[in-house]
Amino acid sequence: MSKKLRPVLIGTLGAASIAALVITTPALSSAAPAPLAASSASVLATGDLSVAAKKEIAMKLVSSAENSSLDWKAQYKYIEDIGDGRGYTAGIIGFCSGTGDMLELVEAYTNSVPNNPLAKYLPALRKVNGTDSHSGLGSAFESAWKQAAATTEFQNAQNSERDRVYFNPAVSQGKSDGLSNLGQFAYYDAIVMHGPGDSSDSFGGIRKSAMKKAKTPAQGGDETAYLKAFFDARKVIMKQEEAHADTSRVDTEQLVFLNAGNFDLHTPLKWKVYGDSYTIN
Repeated sequence: MSKKLRPVLIGTLGAASIAALVITTPALSSAAPAPLAASSASVLATGDLSVAAKKEIAMKLVSSAENSSLDWKAQYKYIEDIGDGRGYTAGIIGFCSGTGDMLELVEAYTNSVPNNPLAKYLPALRKVNGTDSHSGLGSAFESAWKQAAATTEFQNAQNSERDRVYFNPAVSQGKSDGLSNLGQFAYYDAIVMHGPGDSSDSFGGIRKSAMKKAKTPAQGGDETAYLKAFFDARKVIMKQEEAHADTSRVDTEQLVFLNAGNFDLHTPLKWKVYGDSYTIN
């Protein structure tokens, strides 16, 4: 199964904007949320997906959809152009040469390890950003990526960028919205695919659409109702692009957990993505 990626954010993922990747919808910058209402799902304790065991589950769940494998750590060395208009896709979270996050990763890595195999490709990465071009990259760049990925330093750099750009913002917003581990994971999976920001097809836009249909638990709403609204809003965006039109990572994964009332993401977990079955015991 080919890797599924977030839409290109050409024009919005330059160095300055990546450095300031904070969700900027009005709802995210509003005053402190209202106390949780004493309704069925709303009284669930807010989760914390950043706890090591839960974060590991989240990494495996995303990897099942992004890489058709639970072995997310095997993806540090992954790199290929899957023909989706985003140039190269690589690493544990699908960093793309055409969307800016690969450039930001290599810049951060080079700041920490100046003499690394990828440093000399920074000028080329800057030139191809926003395009699907391989100019100045090619097979030599692919080999350099795999060489770097064998080092702890580059693995740590990938982890750090994943957390800074995707995981931490998603979990932080989920906590602010009073969501459980499942809800926080739903946010994380969405931001991985759709990217941060406040455009209609980004994570922020999807969240804003969902909040028009249901209140978050922090606003006194029911988490089940809110997450179903979030899933529905996300699927509308997914179906707008052929590469994302298969919504099974929502329908036969996240919605399965929700319908089972597994807000904590306790194991065992069983789900399907793109027709493939997975289990975490």
